[in-house]
Amino acid sequence: MDRAQKEQVVDELGQIFESSGVVVVAHYAGLTVAEMQDLRAKMRDAGGAVRVAKNRLAKIALEGTPNEPVGDLLNGMTVLAYSVDPVAAAKVAVEFAKTNEKLQILGGAMGGEGLDVAGVERVSKMPSREELLAQIASCIGAPASNIAGAIGAPASNIASILSTIEEKAA
Repeated sequence: MDRAQKEQVVDELGQIFESSGVVVVAHYAGLTVAEMQDLRAKMRDAGGAVRVAKNRLAKIALEGTPNEPVGDLLNGMTVLAYSVDPVAAAKVAVEFAKTNEKLQILGGAMGGEGLDVAGVERVSKMPSREELLAQIASCIGAPASNIAGAIGAPASNIASILSTIEEKAA
């Protein structure tokens, strides 16, 4: 790899580190090509990506980014899993590591904070962005439906009282 290619890789990694909501670092020694492709496919489906890069180039790219604490984890055969969604990459990496012990999560970074293995697992248990938006929408919609029900209730109560009085009179 010549100097121009290295600079291009550093630029690409720098953009990844700056734009990602979460970055997960893991050892992947022993994964077969098929297993790595499976991990990449699962990560792509979740809106993330997987990147294998030289540790030295990744450390250079990390300098000055919010995810700089990840640099200490870059030793040995490491893979970077990342996503814009702050939860997606962590969820996929943790689930994949449960079914394949060859992938060992080392830690990561989220929002400029370094994460250990337990931190990555806690992030993976958080609801995704879509789930949070659905919860917020349901919270906003619930009071409106309650008000509509309260407004309509007196009219239905009056109608049932009138029908009861009518039945007794008949």
